Amino acid sequence: MKLENSFSKELKNLGKAFRIAVCVKQVPEIGEARVNPQTGTLERSGVPLSINPLDLAALQTARLIKEKTQGEMVAFSMGPNSSERVLREAIAWGCEKGYLISDPCFAASDTYATSYILSKALQKFGPWNIIVFGERAIDGDTGQVGPEVAAFLDLPVFSYVTELTVEKEIFSIKRMIEQGWQIIKIQPPFVLTVSRGKRKIQLPTLKDKIRAHETPIIRLDATTLEVETSRVGLEGSPTRVQKVEKVQLIRKGEILRDQSPKTMAQVFIKFLSERGLL
Repeated sequence: MKLENSFSKELKNLGKAFRIAVCVKQVPEIGEARVNPQTGTLERSGVPLSINPLDLAALQTARLIKEKTQGEMVAFSMGPNSSERVLREAIAWGCEKGYLISDPCFAASDTYATSYILSKALQKFGPWNIIVFGERAIDGDTGQVGPEVAAFLDLPVFSYVTELTVEKEIFSIKRMIEQGWQIIKIQPPFVLTVSRGKRKIQLPTLKDKIRAHETPIIRLDATTLEVETSRVGLEGSPTRVQKVEKVQLIRKGEILRDQSPKTMAQVFIKFLSERGLL
């Protein structure tokens, strides 16, 4: 079910006011994630949390667009109260405002329900010329939220973006595809999901961090966003984690020492042949 899209029509009335939304997420730090075996959801209590690393690429790209267009850059994050921290980090990277989307009924939402909630927030405070996401979050690792938000808002989406340039209101987007690379030239509005790529990182300054600390965070709940509560949370999520288990990797092999390259190559060829891989 798509939300009614009025972005293209409203953008015509924006004049030169260019608006960029960037969505960021708080995730467990790498190596610290734990899963509740009963619900299949992430346990966040007592776990060190930080901004999703790939969202830094999204912030960097959004800041580049802001500089090129002299536009406004706004951050959104859905999560518990502790997600205020990642919004302040986003403000330090150049966002003027930070919206925290938080409500107990949102807990355990899957990617579809999360995308629905984010879409409602983006629509309420839109329109946006460009909406930017990180390629994926390291906790769920699905890469689904950006494209699903684009579907809800009926906007084109370009995923796995590694480079972006702007010239005379035309955006040139370079993205990874199965066959190599694709370059697209397009005018807004659209949604991006950004991969790391090769970018020169310009970290926030002390002045940026002070401004982020002093900027109020705007809080949004289900009532404010007029969200249908039957479509959010664990009960409103159409996907379920049926089983969670820890996989133990066991590698068996033979270590060859003091052997010639020819001998090692012969052993390797024999190994592949015995398994029908040659």
